[in-house]
Amino acid sequence: MWQDDAVRPVSVGNRNEHFRFTWRIDCAAADRVQNRGRRAFHRPTMPLTVPTVLRSLREAALTLLAMLATLACTQWFEPGPASAVLGVVLALSLARSHLAGERRGRLEALVALPVVSLASVGVGELLRHAPWAGATVFVAAMAVSIWMRRFGPLALRAGSLIALPLVTLLVVPHLPQQGGGALARVLVPLGIAVTALAWVTLAEALGRRIGWLAPADPIAAGDDAPPAKAASALRPSPHTRMALQMAAALAASFVVGEVFFPSHWSWIVLTAFIVNSGNRGRQDVVYKSALRVLGAAAGTIAALALAGPAAVHGATAATLILACLFLGVWLRPLGYGWWALFVTLALALLQGLQPQAAQPLALLGQRLVEIGIGAALGVAAAWFVFPIRSTDVLRRRIADALAALAEAMDPESAERRPARVATAIAQVEQLRPSFHARHLALRRWRPLQPVDWIDTLAACRAPAVALVARGETPGAVRKAVGTARKAMREPAEIGPALGALRHVLDASQVQAPAIVEAGS
Repeated sequence: MWQDDAVRPVSVGNRNEHFRFTWRIDCAAADRVQNRGRRAFHRPTMPLTVPTVLRSLREAALTLLAMLATLACTQWFEPGPASAVLGVVLALSLARSHLAGERRGRLEALVALPVVSLASVGVGELLRHAPWAGATVFVAAMAVSIWMRRFGPLALRAGSLIALPLVTLLVVPHLPQQGGGALARVLVPLGIAVTALAWVTLAEALGRRIGWLAPADPIAAGDDAPPAKAASALRPSPHTRMALQMAAALAASFVVGEVFFPSHWSWIVLTAFIVNSGNRGRQDVVYKSALRVLGAAAGTIAALALAGPAAVHGATAATLILACLFLGVWLRPLGYGWWALFVTLALALLQGLQPQAAQPLALLGQRLVEIGIGAALGVAAAWFVFPIRSTDVLRRRIADALAALAEAMDPESAERRPARVATAIAQVEQLRPSFHARHLALRRWRPLQPVDWIDTLAACRAPAVALVARGETPGAVRKAVGTARKAMREPAEIGPALGALRHVLDASQVQAPAIVEAGS
């Protein structure tokens, strides 16, 4: 699904830029994020390197394998485009949301997914026969799925499972059913959901067996420790704010869609959901909205060039849709714009599978307009409904990374895990794309930007991890870490403090080989 890792909470003290942070890092949660990131099919935006492209290509191939196998089974259950699209979307979403990534997660999904799928069938029936009631239930369920994530990893997975079938309703609301009665309309989606989960699990197992995916971490699999909760002075809490923002965006999208675009309301709602999911602050929502609109515009142009004046139907359309999804999954870790482009193209081709779409390309302009409206509604909700500043999210994650480093450098610490430090810094680097775009837009007027904090901390990762791995705890490094943590209260001091930390870490790397040579 289009959900990234949960936003780290921000603690805001008052309005005059004095921020109160809780320095305790959630180590158990960091381990889960680390292991999930190593095992899952997909990762956040990465630099364009040959190993990155090849790794993403292998993961996309495994995802495509799961989609094809699920597609074949759905046509055995119930031939037709509706079941095919549902199966492909569920397989793709399960792979992207990591819900089949570990044994405990698979068991939970196996139990919960049929239940929430059955509930989503009811929501779908409401959307068809009582649109306003269905929209109300949809918005409430989606908001609750986000709000409940504040209660730990189990609630996080449950929230993802609740949201997953609801999202499929936005992709396949208009495709014709093949009949079979009310019982078939209930049982077939349940069977498809379980089948998709099974094939994603098998594809992941195959990837590990042939070396395309890293082996599962047995330590993480048995990690039942609850996450430590960081106190936050932000009221309402960050998760509550994100839930309210999503509810506002979806509610406005349903109203605009049903009133002005009753035949294709789902395009607006889907866009509003995408740009607000994985919310890392209002700047991040603006950034994703821009990429969504630009990707949709490029996808519209590509659809016009690909299909020409005639619609694409049947096996040709299915092949092109799967190809678009494969390319989108492959290039998604390199930039969200690629995902938006190929998904828009796939949806345009999917339009040709609808019986009433004699000229589907005539609707591409309308689709682009509705995507723009959905993006605008998502931005408005993030900006005006209990907004969260992206800079505050960045400072919270930098504080967490420094806390992880301080814990690893503590001479009295019984256990030092370099991977925890690397994972915490990687969480900071996830925020770089939107801050880099901000830097490009404002560098003429504001040459110093928060993206410099991200780049400086990222440069600290290799020497910090190497130092922790050697078990060394130099006093100069510990002092620099403490100074950087104190500097988080004043934005003007963050850059120089992180720069000093980087200098000390680089010096420790230079001194380490000399000490080794002297000892030998």
